[in-house]
Parts: sequence; structure tokens; C-alpha cells
Amino acid sequence: MTILDARDGAATSPAIAQAVDRIVSGGLVAMPTETVYGLAARADDDAAVAGVFAAKGRPSEHPLIVHVLDEAAAQAFAQQWPPVARRLVQAFWPGPLTVIVPRRPEMARAAAGGQPSVGLRCPSHPVARALLRACADRGVAGLAAPSANRFGRVSPTRAAHVAQEFGEDLLVLDGGDCDVGIESSIVDCTRGVPVLLRPGVLTREQIEAAAAQPLVDPDGSAPRASGTLASHYAPRARVRLMEPAMLRTALELLAPADELQSGNKGVGTLAVYSRAVVQPGGVMFRRMPVNAADAAHELFAVLREFDEAGARLIWVENPPQDPAWDGVRDRLQRAAAEADPATPSKPTE
Repeated sequence: MTILDARDGAATSPAIAQAVDRIVSGGLVAMPTETVYGLAARADDDAAVAGVFAAKGRPSEHPLIVHVLDEAAAQAFAQQWPPVARRLVQAFWPGPLTVIVPRRPEMARAAAGGQPSVGLRCPSHPVARALLRACADRGVAGLAAPSANRFGRVSPTRAAHVAQEFGEDLLVLDGGDCDVGIESSIVDCTRGVPVLLRPGVLTREQIEAAAAQPLVDPDGSAPRASGTLASHYAPRARVRLMEPAMLRTALELLAPADELQSGNKGVGTLAVYSRAVVQPGGVMFRRMPVNAADAAHELFAVLREFDEAGARLIWVENPPQDPAWDGVRDRLQRAAAEADPATPSKPTE
């Protein structure tokens, strides 16, 4: 594993130059974005993209998001550029929004999972932008880049998280901690009306205001999209979501502390992530931030921290019903779902 410090964000830095050489030759590079770290390959090379699927253990029909430098680069992948996509892109790019649009048949077929549509995103992280700019100078229009982790597991928000997932051959650009911390909102723009396939930190109200029309919930005709399986973002420990009162009662029933640690009640090592309960004795505990953006920023790092500490169960307080929490709630619901990679998402967005 080679981790290169790229935090200066310079497109001419030695770290970026080494990463570009690897990308151009069909290799893989882990890059930071403002959402999570991505495992990147050139989107115009189906063999390189196959390497992403293989490294992650990801089914090849489960599409990847193509990251581009700007709207002009995005249109190189698009058969059509629907007006609603244009409005959303102008409002939120660079930033944590992916638009799904009709795909040029000759472009990014493997990245799109063979679908006639493609998901496109323009990241705002300076290291990602430096890499995209340098790749464009070498004739690479975009990078297919799902999260840099094993398929279905907790997404990485630090370079060290990526190092925990993959072997010695991967080059990782270290851009520091990701600011947002959960993946982008995904909006399907292929059917005349915008359809929210995956929530993120952008609220439904923000997206509808920029789209100038209401969002529609997904149905059976929606294209497949990243991170929308029922079980996803899962730590090794089993996650259970609870309302605050239920969480407090469950903790009271599990006392005393030595029984929590020994697993005498079948609990094993327990971790708790909550806004409402006071720190319980005998368990790992992290207080959930009261602000949704702060909670999104730290969510995956907290789940990884609990895993590394040996938790077997993670009890999490249900986030507030406020729309600002939709992205965090979505990730937690999927993390708590029974793992079955073949099961499609329920339209919870």
C-alpha cells in the first residue's frame, strides 16, 4: 500500500503525477472526495473498470458513478442532457450530487453496469479536482470511482480506512478527512421528472428548489444506482436502530456492566451511538452530534471505530425525522438491514 500526501491539491505535484500515470495505464488509484474516498479507474477503459469491480468484490451489473471535472466533461458521456439535470448541476456542482442521464452507447458501458444511463458527479475536493484536471490533460475524460472499500461495507472517509481494505498494490492519495462523510445524493433525470434514488446531505427541499419541480420517489422502473441495495454500508458488528426510550430500557436491562463485557447475556461487546442517553457503564459509547451535517461527517468513522474495538453489537439511536437527517438515516437503515446483496432497495427515500 502506497499512501501519498496530496493535501496541497496541486495538479503538478509528484503525488498527482504518479497517480495519473497509474490511471492512464489502466490501474487503480484511491482518491479523496468531499463525500468519501473513491477507488478510481479511467471510465473509458472497460478493462480498468473491471479491476474496480474485482478489487471491491462488487457485482459487475451494479453501476459505478463517473467523476468528471465539469459540466462540459460530463456531457461527453451523455446522449442527452435533460434540462432538469442542467439545473441541478448548475446549482450543486462541484459538490455532493450525482445526476443519472441517458448514456452515449460508446461511453462507460462497464462503469454503467451495462445500463443505457450513467451516473455523473463533479466532486469539489481539491485533490480529486487536481487528479481529474491532470487526467483530462492526458486524454482521460472521467474516472469511475465507487467508494474505496469492500462491497457493501462501511465507506472510508480517511486514507487509513482505505489502507484497512486493500492490499499492497494500491496507490492512495491522502487528502485528509472527507468533509461531508456520506455519499452523494443521486437524482435520476432520465424520465422527464427528477427521481431521488439516494439521499445525501442535500435536503429534498434544496434539490426541489434547484430542479424547479417536485422530486418523485423511486419505483420499479428506476435505473440501478450505487448504494441503493437494502443492505449496505455495514460494519462487521450487527447494527440495531432504536428509539431513545427503547435504547434506555435495553441498557438498563443489560446491567451490570461486567455482564455486558463478558457476554453473559448473549450481548458480547456492545457499542452505543446516541444523542439521548447518558454514557452507560461497561459499553463503548459515542455521543451522536445534534447537527445532521456533523453526524454525517463522523458516521462511517464511528462505525469503523466500533468495529476496530471489537464490538459485536452496535445500538444506534434513530436519528430525528427532520429532512436534514435523511442521508444519515438512510445509511443507518441500510447498515442495520440483513445482508443480502441480491436484494434491491426498498423505496425509502
